[in-house]
Amino acid sequence: MIKEFKDFIAKGNVMDMAVGIIIGAAFTAIVSSLVADLINPIIGLFMGGVDFTELFFVLGSGEYATLAEAEEAGAAVFAIGRFIMAVINFLIIAFVVFMLVKAVNSVKRKEEEAAPAPAPGPSELDILKEIRDSLKK
Repeated sequence: MIKEFKDFIAKGNVMDMAVGIIIGAAFTAIVSSLVADLINPIIGLFMGGVDFTELFFVLGSGEYATLAEAEEAGAAVFAIGRFIMAVINFLIIAFVVFMLVKAVNSVKRKEEEAAPAPAPGPSELDILKEIRDSLKK
């Protein structure tokens, strides 16, 4: 069973997936910072200085100045700002992944075009003729 596990782990797909997950986690931190530190202030500027992440509605009674206060008090809140930021994060990540895949496919396509075509082998007719000739002997 341990040998099977080693064989499974040694396969290229599993290692590629592990590397992808690790890089994806690091990339998520970068995109989260991009959104929180660069995009949110721009959106807030156009919305009159509103901090998008603090956009929330209390679903029960009570009034709270910030989302943190409402959550600390245990109030049920509809944190629309967090959801909008999650959507923005997703769209940015999806766009960057799309651009990376597009770039990788472009490089692969150029490599395939640059690679010399394999020399054509004998046709099916040539092989049949060889078989016929060898049977005659």
